[in-house]
Amino acid sequence: MNFNPTAIRILCYGDSNTWGRNPVSSGVRYPADVRWTGQLQRKLGESYEVIEEGLSARTTDLDDDQRPDRNGATYLRPCLETHNPIDIVLLALGTNDLKARFNRTPQQVAASVQGLIRRIREFAVNSDGQPPVVVLLSPPLIDETVPGVTDKYLGAGQKSQALGALLQQVAEVEKCHFLDLAKIAQPSLIDGYHLDSVSHKLIAEKLANMLESI
Repeated sequence: MNFNPTAIRILCYGDSNTWGRNPVSSGVRYPADVRWTGQLQRKLGESYEVIEEGLSARTTDLDDDQRPDRNGATYLRPCLETHNPIDIVLLALGTNDLKARFNRTPQQVAASVQGLIRRIREFAVNSDGQPPVVVLLSPPLIDETVPGVTDKYLGAGQKSQALGALLQQVAEVEKCHFLDLAKIAQPSLIDGYHLDSVSHKLIAEKLANMLESI
């Protein structure tokens, strides 16, 4: 919580890479000073308030029978209304949609992300009653060469490579800011899709520079 009444409020809405899943230890979260969200708060200082809303296995708009309550579209409105007023939303979803059992194309994922952007502008407001700035983050790549990745993400490597360009097009259509995390961070060599601590640091540095210029 930031007690500065004029702080710029930033909501980070994402999946396990926003939550800070440590690929070395299943189910374990990086500490706050390692997660990109925490490092972003430290870099931006008290003039900003970074709000974490990451959840492991969160999809864009899919229900998951194996992981209930992970539909990002269903939870989005109550999340936004919980945290209003919001000045900036960082939207970082798409990886979990590429699980083989969902059989989604990159185009379908991009369309779902576009739907989330429109919901953000419908239900989130800043202190002036206007929609917040949206920064769309395209997820890191999925590395199918890592043992065990294809158990969940068969075919997702190529799909994740195509997703960045499609989400950039969505950002252009929706007039959002855009950052392709695949050009900054690499998936962990441990599990092939979660971020290591170095990647968290690089993302925080890039976002801090970007947000200070918005």
